[in-house]
Amino acid sequence: MTPPDPDWEKRLADLWAAFDTTAPVDFIAHMQALINELPSDHPVGMFELAGTFDSLGEEAQAEPLYRRALAEGLPGNRRRRAVIQLASTIRNLGRAQESADLLAHEWKATNDDLDDAVVAFLALALIDLGREREAAALTLATLAPHLPRYNRSLSNYAKEVGDRK
Repeated sequence: MTPPDPDWEKRLADLWAAFDTTAPVDFIAHMQALINELPSDHPVGMFELAGTFDSLGEEAQAEPLYRRALAEGLPGNRRRRAVIQLASTIRNLGRAQESADLLAHEWKATNDDLDDAVVAFLALALIDLGREREAAALTLATLAPHLPRYNRSLSNYAKEVGDRK
């Protein structure tokens, strides 16, 4: 699979930057035109179309595209983004446990700049499962290293919150 060229990526980024000011039907048309420049089975095209449907609240249309993009070997950072977005989608479709399982696995499997996003969406799934204290503890523990002060205190409090039932 050949990655899209930098010009294609730039046009894609420009399209996403205009999402909030573009009518949904026009956004889909522009996205489809971009995707049509790629081979029909290109996982990046499937991922971007899934993200389009997802962003428009059409989770049921997005889910199979995310799954197919991942199965086709979506590369690099987009692979992890697809896992996060798929997990969010399936949570919105009422399958919070499946979402939590997917994100918990992802959280343990990879470390990169999307770690905090994995935790944030995992916390949402945990809340939907009635595990609010666990969600709060996880979120606080993730936030602690980002604070300019009180890192150790917040880390300890996060553990305490998680230990209480």
